[in-house]
Amino acid sequence: MPLKIALPKGRLLRKTAALLQKADWRLDEYNSSISFYRPKSEKFPGLLIRVFHEKDIPIQIAMGNYDLGICGLDWVEELLVKYPSSDIVKVKDLQYGRSSLYIAAPGKSIDLKQNGSPLRIASEYPNLAEAYALKNRLSRFSVFPVWGAAEAYPPESAELALMGVEDTAEITGCGLYPVTPVLESSTFIIANRNSHSKPDFDKVVSSIVDAALSVSRSVSEGKEVAAGQEILTTKYTKDMVRLALPDGHQQQQTVELLNKAGISIDGYPSANGNRRPNIAIDGVVVKVIRPQDMPLQVANGNFDLAITGKDWLADHLAQFPSSPVKEVLDLKLRKVRLVAVVHNDLPVNDNDGLQRYNASTPEPFRVASEYVNIADKFARENHLGHYRVIPTWGATEAFLPDDADLLIENTETGRTIARHNLKIIDTLFESTACLIGSTEAADDVKRRRMDYIIGKLQAAAGDA
Repeated sequence: MPLKIALPKGRLLRKTAALLQKADWRLDEYNSSISFYRPKSEKFPGLLIRVFHEKDIPIQIAMGNYDLGICGLDWVEELLVKYPSSDIVKVKDLQYGRSSLYIAAPGKSIDLKQNGSPLRIASEYPNLAEAYALKNRLSRFSVFPVWGAAEAYPPESAELALMGVEDTAEITGCGLYPVTPVLESSTFIIANRNSHSKPDFDKVVSSIVDAALSVSRSVSEGKEVAAGQEILTTKYTKDMVRLALPDGHQQQQTVELLNKAGISIDGYPSANGNRRPNIAIDGVVVKVIRPQDMPLQVANGNFDLAITGKDWLADHLAQFPSSPVKEVLDLKLRKVRLVAVVHNDLPVNDNDGLQRYNASTPEPFRVASEYVNIADKFARENHLGHYRVIPTWGATEAFLPDDADLLIENTETGRTIARHNLKIIDTLFESTACLIGSTEAADDVKRRRMDYIIGKLQAAAGDA
């Protein structure tokens, strides 16, 4: 078996690519301008390299699917705090990508006892958040896992947020206050403890470590700190409409639709990370959160309306069929297909072929996806028998064929899928951006305000 290494995409990609260039790896395609997750090295031609979302890398190393990985210590500790006996060795601090995990609150002081009521903690690091609560002997608490943007949740939907920042000024820049540091993080090279004897292990590790030692530690990361902003302190009234808008890929098209609808929102998108833009409609407040989190947020009563994707609504309803959330309006933006994907070498071209292939293999069938509930539903409906769903956080194409047998993925054109030597065997459904809302009744004033927003967006979407 060749030596296998997992490299990060996202925030650490640029620095990691520069480090490996200094180590003379001569990678063919590892940069932020492409979506290719299978680079090759001229220096180590036998090395199998895959690019993953950072959060997936410690899991891949712990499972033994990869021998080495480069990722943030925060994600390593997020795994180890729950699974302390995992087969992960922290080999070397590479001295870049420094950040801190902080507990943040909407005020300078926080009553951790909350008069006996549960203390809610929002975070994309749920295991570390739980460990913090237990260490501080919080008698009643609940951890609310989110895909990101934890800073948007206090004070209305959480009392605390556990968030990663490069500087505490980022916390105050979100209108919050740093309560206590939880973890100091930087980029590490990690290894599976059973991989040390593999050929070229020492050579590969030494090349990375030597290059890291030669890099000046005084070079700035070059990120500007966001300016401070005042957090919203007005209490919500029962007739106030709470609207959630998306960050990420859907943002630009959402802005264009809002402009077309004549809905003016100041500070969306925001240059300084403000997640509470101002909307020019009385009785309406706005927050910017991840589209993946919106269906659950609406179902929990934290928002009345939200703009997300049909894919994320479908994934939520696949897990909670009776959830009080529904599609209100198809906004006809960012059309993608949710597809089932296999490697070109697999002798499968459709779902019938997939069932026959699965019946002929004794190993559990591995289905990788960000849409874990849709993936589970697909496997059950196609009678895949003994299967396992592997949750991912992006870069899912990197999982085939070594670490999964099937992907449930979204695609606009199919080009990225084809480029990774993969093929589509089924289209589950088409997804566009949509406005979602609660199925529960609202009072007359709130209903009129919601209908006003819906009507504006419907008129604009009809002309799209």
